Amino acid sequence: MVFAYEIKIPKSRIAVLIGKAGSTKKELEEMCEVKMNIDSKEGDVTIEGEDALKLYSCKEIVTAIARGFNPEFAKLLFKQDYSLELINIGDYATTKNSMLRLKGRVIGKDGRSRNYIENLTGTYVVIEGKTIGIIGEISRVLYSRRAVEQLLKGSPHKNVYRWLEAKMKDLRGREMLERNPMLSRIAREKVNDDAENETDNSTDVSDKNNADESVDADNVSKNNENSDDDSEDDTNEKSDDEDIEKEDQ
Repeated sequence: MVFAYEIKIPKSRIAVLIGKAGSTKKELEEMCEVKMNIDSKEGDVTIEGEDALKLYSCKEIVTAIARGFNPEFAKLLFKQDYSLELINIGDYATTKNSMLRLKGRVIGKDGRSRNYIENLTGTYVVIEGKTIGIIGEISRVLYSRRAVEQLLKGSPHKNVYRWLEAKMKDLRGREMLERNPMLSRIAREKVNDDAENETDNSTDVSDKNNADESVDADNVSKNNENSDDDSEDDTNEKSDDEDIEKEDQ
């Protein structure tokens, strides 16, 4: 069974998709096991193939190239753990001037903002026309996208950087544990030991509280006994007073 996708790309990106002497097009067709037809005049691209998964990967690669990515970076999408994210700047901008301003926020002075996000997350960020494209490992692309979206919403750069640094630090820690089963086992044992210590401490506190309550109960009981004795003494004293009154009569 043959599957197909039809994609429209900017005419300015057709030459990049075809490559020198058709090299890029040919490489994609062989790598993804597809047949690609490109209408250079209209910018229409048709991709056909029998393997649905490889066909989808090819569609994503072509889309990435159309959105400004270098073909070498776009071909990373053939890997199963890589993905492409596209952000429409028009969703955040109401005028042409505001769109230019938002692009400037994401790029930063001399490209510093974009470079910082790319270096911290290990992703590739490209701004083309009204879209911002991100390519990278799935777990990292999500954080990169969130950082870009926060900048588009107007969050201060330093706040976005601080948030992103914390998230990537946590991610690197989890990845390290996944790569090293021994570290993961040690971490689990530490968590279990901490939990046991908390349980022991809780038990000690509970025993101490029970002991204190027992002492308090004994003291209350003794106080009650003393109170009964005092009450009995008062009764006896009252009885003695009544006897004395009778004798006087």
